[in-house]
Amino acid sequence: MKESIKLLSPKLDVVFQALFGEEGSERITKAFLEKILDTTIDTIDLNQNVILRRDKKDEKLGVLDVLAKINKNENVDIEMQIAENENILDRMVYYWSRLYVRSIKKKEDYTKLEKSIVILISNKKVKGLEELECHTEWKIYEDKYKKKILTDKFEIHIIELEKIKNNINSVSDGLLDWLAFLQNPKTERGIENMDSKDSTERMKNLEIIEEAREKLRKLSEDPQMQQLAWWREKGIYEENERISREKKIEEGEKRLEEGEKRLEEGKKELEDEKKEFAKRLKEGGISIEEIIKYTHLTKEEIEKL
Repeated sequence: MKESIKLLSPKLDVVFQALFGEEGSERITKAFLEKILDTTIDTIDLNQNVILRRDKKDEKLGVLDVLAKINKNENVDIEMQIAENENILDRMVYYWSRLYVRSIKKKEDYTKLEKSIVILISNKKVKGLEELECHTEWKIYEDKYKKKILTDKFEIHIIELEKIKNNINSVSDGLLDWLAFLQNPKTERGIENMDSKDSTERMKNLEIIEEAREKLRKLSEDPQMQQLAWWREKGIYEENERISREKKIEEGEKRLEEGEKRLEEGKKELEDEKKEFAKRLKEGGISIEEIIKYTHLTKEEIEKL
């Protein structure tokens, strides 16, 4: 019976938010974050997230990030990005700054500011990062030697799903299992050629991924979740179409501007050639009247040559 269910895509941000952001998802979100951040998480709190399928009655979905507080004093913002976005890197830094500022109340001491981590999972390659691996981690380093970190409270992770095929060896098996699940939740990865220690750890990870797959099945059966997913897919399609139209208009305007520039350059070049020709005729003793006839220059223009 389960096999007949058409699974919603976990890459669709509204599904991703329900899968990893709802209270009750702590175990799967903790396991996923541990693989991304390569750390152990003792506690995780997801109570800052809106439960969209419970509270939304229309297609205005609002914020779709997953917010988590881990280890009691670290804040994480996870964004699953499937729509086109030209300014996504600037937006990630803005998200980090907003998360960081929100970690203290007004008039509290700056020492109470908490570590803030932003994670971007992009379905497409990110412009400007083409030569980098599929998972990059960003911090603030001293510029010359790159040995000193200014603060450990700034951290941004960027995962580009489109790069996975060419970067498999740069990603740990544990994280790769999760990314494979996002790419195709029906696929179950094996654990061949692993030693016993790695096999045990890997099995635990795969068991939790199976929990995520089971929750995704339940989400996929939920009529309200299906409606939210349809609204979101429609919104993403329209947004991508809008961006595509704007790009075409911009490219058209650029070509028109370049064409007008080449036309002006051609006119100037032709004018210069006519004046050079008129100058030679004038030096050869040809009358101004004859030069006007051949070049269509004015008498004043010819007299200045």
